Amino acid sequence: AGKFYQHAPTETSQATLASVSPVFAVMKFDKEGNTTYFDKKKTELYQELGLQARDLRFQHVVSIATRNNRIIVRMEFLKAVITPEFLLILDYRNASLEHWLLNELASQLAGEGQLVTYSLPFEFRAIEAILQYWISKLQGRLNTLQPQILETLEALVDPKLLSVDRSKLHILLQNGKSLSELETDVKVFKEMILEILDEEEVIEELCLSKWTDPRVFEESMSGIDHAEEMELLLENYYRQAEDLLNEARELRVLIDDSESIIFINLDSHRNVMMRLNLQLTMGTFSVSLFGLIGVAFGMNLESSLEEDPKIFWLVTGIMFLGSGLIWRRLLSFLGRHLDPPLPPHVPAVLKKTQPAAGRVEIKTNLKGETFGLSRSTLTNQ
Repeated sequence: AGKFYQHAPTETSQATLASVSPVFAVMKFDKEGNTTYFDKKKTELYQELGLQARDLRFQHVVSIATRNNRIIVRMEFLKAVITPEFLLILDYRNASLEHWLLNELASQLAGEGQLVTYSLPFEFRAIEAILQYWISKLQGRLNTLQPQILETLEALVDPKLLSVDRSKLHILLQNGKSLSELETDVKVFKEMILEILDEEEVIEELCLSKWTDPRVFEESMSGIDHAEEMELLLENYYRQAEDLLNEARELRVLIDDSESIIFINLDSHRNVMMRLNLQLTMGTFSVSLFGLIGVAFGMNLESSLEEDPKIFWLVTGIMFLGSGLIWRRLLSFLGRHLDPPLPPHVPAVLKKTQPAAGRVEIKTNLKGETFGLSRSTLTNQ
């Protein structure tokens, strides 16, 4: 009874751990493209693959690593394990993966559409299919964002608009945020491939069939370097990622330039409104200044002027004429101080040379040719 009491908690804890162990929904592809589906616990899966539990944690967002002649791939929601005989897609129940898994991946793994004359090992086709899928995913995101951003910018940079549509700015802000996320994803993908290319040992480890398959070993001995083929494969997708990143950067520069144009247009319209406001203020001041004459005559003071029937038209004319003259004078003053001055006229091109002896020689070609002088030289020491 005492022994049973000692071992019971251990068996209970093991049963509890087994019950809570994560279960992977696995899709398996073999060399011919045949597909099978099954659910497998994490403990059973890494034991069958000869891996450790930490190898299936997928803690990195984007990574390609080798463990015990296995390639472990993580592309955000895409988790895969590549062996020389088959490819495992873990947690494949994802809406973004269904079309690719059901319609494209099997044919790519079977070797259809290869550009080389000889058959590449299975891990080459698996890595190429995954990298091609991911770069196409990034390219599709850029193709979706680019027309939306261009359409929004075209509507915002119109110089005829006196104000900016806030809804367009909100759309541009969201697209700019999506573009920044895309640039980050492309940079991470590009840096991941670059890290592999910088390590020759990692490239050799990616060639799983080089030392296990006799046929691949014979091809290596006959002059076909599979490590070089793997390097060329990675370099191809590195260049595609670099081109994609350059397109995203050009779109970012276009957004920044368009924002500058928008601010310039708004400042221009704001300056026009401020100048119009200033002109109206000057007009109001001119009318108010000469309106004091009418105020003076409205004080009901007795004088000899109110008896003359022509004095009303005379005073009214003086008020309007004086207001117009003062307003015109103020506008001319405003124009002189706001308009940029013209650059001074330079009648000739001056050439200044500094001789080694410390003399300054200035040569000018003025109207001296009219008086028979082709060149005048002024020397100062």
